[in-house]
Amino acid sequence: MRRVVRGIAVAAVLVGCSACGSNVAPSADSSSPIGRPQPGAAVPISRLPVVLPDLSRAAVPVAQQLRERYSSLMLKAGSSTTPIAEMAHDYGEMGKLLMAAEYRDAAEPCFLNAQALAPDDARWTHYLAHLYRLRNEPARSAAMFERTIQLRPGDAGVLSWLGAVYLLEGRLEPAESLFAKALSVQPRMAAALFGLGRTALAKGDYPRAVKLLEEALAQDPLASAVHYPLAMGYRGLGERDKAEAHLKQRGQIEPAPPDSVLSELNGSLQSALAYERLGTRALDKKEWVEAAAYFRKGVELAPDSASVRHRLGTALFMTGDARAAMQQFEEVVRRSPDFAKARYSLGVLMLTGGRESEGIEQLTAALRFDPGYVEARLRLGEALRRRGRFQESLIQFEQTLEIDPRNAEGRFGFATTLIRLGRYRDARVELIEGTQAYPRQPEFGRALARLLAAAPDDSVRDGAHAREMARRLLEERQTIDLGETMAMALAEVGQYQQAAALQREVMAAAAKAGRPDVVRQMAANLALYEAERPCRTPLRMDDPVESFEPVP
Repeated sequence: MRRVVRGIAVAAVLVGCSACGSNVAPSADSSSPIGRPQPGAAVPISRLPVVLPDLSRAAVPVAQQLRERYSSLMLKAGSSTTPIAEMAHDYGEMGKLLMAAEYRDAAEPCFLNAQALAPDDARWTHYLAHLYRLRNEPARSAAMFERTIQLRPGDAGVLSWLGAVYLLEGRLEPAESLFAKALSVQPRMAAALFGLGRTALAKGDYPRAVKLLEEALAQDPLASAVHYPLAMGYRGLGERDKAEAHLKQRGQIEPAPPDSVLSELNGSLQSALAYERLGTRALDKKEWVEAAAYFRKGVELAPDSASVRHRLGTALFMTGDARAAMQQFEEVVRRSPDFAKARYSLGVLMLTGGRESEGIEQLTAALRFDPGYVEARLRLGEALRRRGRFQESLIQFEQTLEIDPRNAEGRFGFATTLIRLGRYRDARVELIEGTQAYPRQPEFGRALARLLAAAPDDSVRDGAHAREMARRLLEERQTIDLGETMAMALAEVGQYQQAAALQREVMAAAAKAGRPDVVRQMAANLALYEAERPCRTPLRMDDPVESFEPVP
């Protein structure tokens, strides 16, 4: 069946921001040059300087929140009577806001000051570990996670994070030990299973890697990043069909370790960015209503943010409110005409609502602003083909394959459009190659069987081959379309009575399924078989064979 909306894009736009102020100097690698302070003592004189970054590009609520926190921090830092514990807390809170706003360099001295003033508070080493991880400084990140584990020996999330950093550094044995310890604390934790699986993969232990990664995926089915190493594991075992299936599902969402510090960080900044992050996390979990609520708050704070508003439209669509979703997409296009993802989403909704000309215009505009947008090319190719603009449609599928030669849907669209253009020999070549390249995609075999059974070109038809292909496909999956395909093949080899009987059966099934339009179109072929004549139309005008169905 044709997909209503495929992949309404959900893009992340991060707001950036950079530091805070006074006068110190603790080091990340030492406990503190100011010694171990007593909790009730006043703040020592020596501290790392904290400087407020340039906030000119920050959203107004973000800038206001940062300035207010900074002013408060400076007042306390300038007082000789501020208790150490309070000062450490305030430095840490300033660091959290800066880090949440993507000002990581500015956040670093805040956390270092907090760590120096409160060396037994694991929060500040924990934040520093993540800050260095996000800055792609694995050695410094590992040092901070190690210190955090000293302070929180049984924290499964921190154990898993440190294991991931070790794995990144190629330290397989200590990484494996940490993941195993995390699982002993919290059994079936997807992040630890994911780490153990990747470690086994790095060691070439494919059976163990597959077992662990399959378990990780079972614990967190939305963790799309598991599919790629799992595919590599199956490839190592020689199971190429399973490897191909997982490769097609690969994504960027990793199973996340439980982490109270990151959860606190995401909620610390009252900004569009913070709400976008929370909403995106809810989208990943398919919590559509919660996601829409977060994105709506983000839009209230930053009404001109194309990314947040587009995500709101996406979440609204997923809740079933297509009308509200379209309003948001239209508003994005009005405010940011070059935002290709909104053009795409709007175009797909218009096509779904029968506004094909407008939908084609929006998809064309999306490609004007982003020529490499594969999804937009695929949908535009489909829309043009439905309108009978086959040559233009073919160009879109051809350009899709130039961008992504392994795109199965692009190749399928290209092949079936060749059939529409009467280029039957070329179509046969494409479909044969498609069945070989994508053995788990039955659409190629189904279309090839129809072409071999009913192509007007005598040199292309092969009724016996078509019948055998249809038989094999029906053994795997019985559908109305495959039944009709078999009837075409039977008629081609002269078995008209069997073809007519089967055609009546599939027409009855179509009627029972509530597809009267299909029944009317199939009646023409039934009349041919009853008159002992073969079919010479491989595809109906709106043939379901053209609806590409990705493997689940």
